[in-house]
Amino acid sequence: TERLTMIIVLLKKAEWESSVLDQVIRVNVQSEEEIQLLQALETQQEWELDFWLHPVSTELPVDIHVPRSSLNSVKEYLHAHNIHFTIMIDNLQEVLNAEKTEMDENLMKERSIRSFNFGAYHPLETIYSWMDTLVAQNPKLVTKQEIGRSYENRPMYVLKFSTGGNKRPAIWIDTGIHSREWVSQATGVWTANKIATDYGRDASLTSLLNTMDIYMLILANPDGYAYTHTNDRMWRKTRSRIPGSVCRGVDPNRNWDAGFGGPGASRNPCSDSYHGPSAHSEIEVKNVVNLIRSHGNFKSFISVHAYSQLLMYPYGYTCNKVPHQPELDSVGRAAVQKLTSLYGTRYKVGSICKIIYQASGGSIDWSYNLGIKYSFAFELRDTGRYGFILPANQIIPTASETWLALKHIMEYVRDHPY
Repeated sequence: TERLTMIIVLLKKAEWESSVLDQVIRVNVQSEEEIQLLQALETQQEWELDFWLHPVSTELPVDIHVPRSSLNSVKEYLHAHNIHFTIMIDNLQEVLNAEKTEMDENLMKERSIRSFNFGAYHPLETIYSWMDTLVAQNPKLVTKQEIGRSYENRPMYVLKFSTGGNKRPAIWIDTGIHSREWVSQATGVWTANKIATDYGRDASLTSLLNTMDIYMLILANPDGYAYTHTNDRMWRKTRSRIPGSVCRGVDPNRNWDAGFGGPGASRNPCSDSYHGPSAHSEIEVKNVVNLIRSHGNFKSFISVHAYSQLLMYPYGYTCNKVPHQPELDSVGRAAVQKLTSLYGTRYKVGSICKIIYQASGGSIDWSYNLGIKYSFAFELRDTGRYGFILPANQIIPTASETWLALKHIMEYVRDHPY
């Protein structure tokens, strides 16, 4: 009977463990001391925590994706230090399964009716073939340019919207530099379609494209994006191999030559914010750098991320104000006002360092230092209810409201030549 009891206890334990799943928990930080305790938690490598929002200030919540094997330990740690937390996502796997099912159903539907659904998430191949359709439908306005290959030899395509002329003043927009931020790439796709559709119909956009070009890189991290569809939905980095490390990938938004290797970037190759062996070590970053430099006439550089509902300008690597801070701030505030007008979505505006945290090696700091004055970064929906797993039914509302802000920035750039 003792043995039987033991077996029942072990079975119950196994059953309980299998019912415990990965969770996303949120801490609304109360003090500097709590930040330090959470930062200590970040260094616990054996718990394999994935910080969706990092512990940086008492102004911002901390969101942590906790694997089921570490749930007990993490919760005990928080209780022991009297750190209050709430569960944002009770069963992460369930949310991921639902997302996957919805995607599969949508792909089948798209095949049968041969149309592209802008309100759905798509794998890389589908996005690339949709680009060809967009070019075919708008041959006078849209071209597709390969700007280089990724680490795993995928093509990196830029959509160029142009009505002619050579090296005209241009606006750069990239989406999906962090591969798991799927609403970013989906917003990029919707936006590219919107530009093509509205040219010739919307007077303001038409006048913009009659004097300027728009370049869009929708999959700024193609290898990472493919990997989020095949292996790990939560993958953020590139997929490059790091000499001397078993861990792969570099955070492509810590890899730019702007305060490279400074605060807010990790030198640990296993970290999600690993800055890489050297600035521009990542071919995906280098391809963009080469294009921007060789073109030489970009007036605005806009990078689109998720999540947190922020519109930011430089700097990230230092908390010092940039020379154009007042102008960038007022452009940002006006853009956000337009965004909010559609659904009431609230955004915060400020420099990266002041509004989220000091982060070195970011793209918009690099572009600003290169002389591209109107450098901005968006963090799209939401504020953490779904985090990186934003439901597909929010893609079009997100893209539509973001478009109003993007359009405001682009019009401002058109009307303020320098």
